[in-house]
Amino acid sequence: MVCVLQCYYVQRLTCTFLSFHRPILVHNPHLDGLKDDVLYHFSLGTETHDLPAMFGDVKFVCVGGSPWRMKSFIEYIASVLGMEDPKAEYPNICAGTDRYAMYKIGPVLSVSHGMGIPSISIMLHELIKLLHHARCTDVTIFRIGTSGGIGLEPGTVVVTKQSVDANFLPKFEQVILGKTVMRNTDLDPGLAQELLECSKELNQFDTQLGNTMCTMDFYEGQARLDGAFCSYTEEDKQEYLHNAQKAGVCNIEMESSVFAAMCKMSGLRAAVVCVTFLDRLKGDQLTSSHDILNNYQQRPQILVGHYIKKHLTHKKDS
Repeated sequence: MVCVLQCYYVQRLTCTFLSFHRPILVHNPHLDGLKDDVLYHFSLGTETHDLPAMFGDVKFVCVGGSPWRMKSFIEYIASVLGMEDPKAEYPNICAGTDRYAMYKIGPVLSVSHGMGIPSISIMLHELIKLLHHARCTDVTIFRIGTSGGIGLEPGTVVVTKQSVDANFLPKFEQVILGKTVMRNTDLDPGLAQELLECSKELNQFDTQLGNTMCTMDFYEGQARLDGAFCSYTEEDKQEYLHNAQKAGVCNIEMESSVFAAMCKMSGLRAAVVCVTFLDRLKGDQLTSSHDILNNYQQRPQILVGHYIKKHLTHKKDS
């Protein structure tokens, strides 16, 4: 009986420890045999850089398409957290390469991922390994970006409930050694609800929770009529988008499925927060002014910035 109770409390303590100290998981035994793990597209490595010293304090990671947007985010979050330095230029940590850009302030890391599934997939492999080598724990990651809405007013922010493919199915397919592997695209529901609550506290713009359709293409894959090639009609497009809407899809972009799948596999608490630039039921091309679109694309960073500040403040006070 004593032995059973001891085992029970050990299990409880272990579960409690893991719940408060979530490590970054990699599932690759071959990494153990590498003397130097070269993170080529970041221009970083385990032998050339002290990754724990550089990144060991990271608790929040925000990724987005363009280098400019991610530098803008780090400048914004520095201001929100009161860490800004008027003389700081926030150097690009990945300056040795032109593939991605990376910026850091305190416990917040900001990384660009390019456009589409292949580009963000490469970045995430190296980011997950970086966080693992740096021995980071309890990391929360956000993808912020832009998207096309379905039945939503432009400027609406969508927090993704689940990423679905172009057939409205919640899965990501990866071909490995000639075989198709299907991976889950669930995102953290608790984190999504916390973000919705943050939006209510801000009360600055409409925020919706819904499914996000992730496609392999910007034009035909998203039923646009304005690409170089198009073999379908306006009626075909409307039928497809209305079917997507019936399936709970609120917006369309090109990265969320692999982002959700890889974050889930690595134990990262993850959310996708995208603003809609237009309602795809009403058109395909962006006609809003640059100033309006710039205002829209600041909304995801405002929401995520509020979340980060709220949690860091709570941690400091507790």
